[in-house]
Amino acid sequence: MFRLKNRTIGLSCAIVCISANFFNAQTSISVKNNQNFARNEVVTINVKDLKSFLSKNKAEDLRIKDAQNNYQTVQWIDMNGDKNPEELLFQAKIGGNQTQIYTIVADSKTPNPESQLTTYSRLVPERVDDYTWENDKIAFRVYGPKGQAEALAGVKGSTLSSGVDIWFKRTEKSVINEWYKGYLTDPMYYHKDTRGEGYDPYHVGDSRGTGGIGIWKDEKLQVSQNFVTSRTIAEGPLRTVFELTYAPWSEFGVKETKIISLDLGSNFSKFESTFEAEKPVPNYTVGITLHKNEGESKLNDKAGYYLHWEKIDDAFVGEGIVIDPKIVTKSIAFKSETPDQSNLLVVTKPNKKMTYYAGFAWQKSGQIKTQQDWEAMLKRQSEIVANPLTVKLK
Repeated sequence: MFRLKNRTIGLSCAIVCISANFFNAQTSISVKNNQNFARNEVVTINVKDLKSFLSKNKAEDLRIKDAQNNYQTVQWIDMNGDKNPEELLFQAKIGGNQTQIYTIVADSKTPNPESQLTTYSRLVPERVDDYTWENDKIAFRVYGPKGQAEALAGVKGSTLSSGVDIWFKRTEKSVINEWYKGYLTDPMYYHKDTRGEGYDPYHVGDSRGTGGIGIWKDEKLQVSQNFVTSRTIAEGPLRTVFELTYAPWSEFGVKETKIISLDLGSNFSKFESTFEAEKPVPNYTVGITLHKNEGESKLNDKAGYYLHWEKIDDAFVGEGIVIDPKIVTKSIAFKSETPDQSNLLVVTKPNKKMTYYAGFAWQKSGQIKTQQDWEAMLKRQSEIVANPLTVKLK
């Protein structure tokens, strides 16, 4: 009887210990979608909210499972480069007006699932010093200080612009490295769609491209020159993030720092600009080039989305801006006979920080067919921005 009693006590202790370890190792994440359409988005969790979990478990052992016990791809983000991540990312899929429960577990034996798709960004010294970024849908680039110096010296093929270039993709795979490698032997390599992956036919010049900014005054746009410094913060399966700085520009002496990010599956880059000005600034203005004024524009100040639709070569492309309508003072489709000065302009209140989204969709990518398709995508993005997923840890 004594031995049986000891065994019973030992068994009870084991059950209690296992239960305690189980609950210490798990955290429930509730992700709620309050919109009536399904969403597939990258969710950001602040590492501070994982303090209890990480006090008992290693970060590298952290795994996230959905309600069907499928492990999800995760990505850690270290914003300040101190080797201590501030954010944890995973991708959530939630139906309209639904809530999904995910579980964080400690599991050192099961590897995190690898994604076949990715986001990516880097400085490109192969072509002077472009900075280029992409995901499985789209690609962009901006221009750096060496390119500016060469442009001012009259070097052919160099670019002096703070506008945002866009690359038309019709493949989900990463193309940046391959296209720039081809450029080394053929400077026209990525300007020709000979491999069925897409190409770059988009002209930026001194325009705003898709998402460049300026200050609108006296019917003219004051703009910065090329970025001065760049810093890659993250690139991985779910999000790429980087930082650009600009030398003081305009008559107002504006210093600008941009943090740009792009999530997997999204057609929109997120731009977060911080400004310091020597003199009071009348506004900050986001633009889209109208090229030769042959496309169509739609301005929606109420919902905060702005559309341009144009034909480039043999297919159409839709470009757009999404921004909080509360900071918008006006918008115009400004047409000029001066090359690169025709822009769709969204004029905003001069806050020290401004966040907006700029993106596009190319007809040949298969994502859209008509202008109505593109407007629907823009409208959906504005609803997503205005109604973020509600994420709670329990």
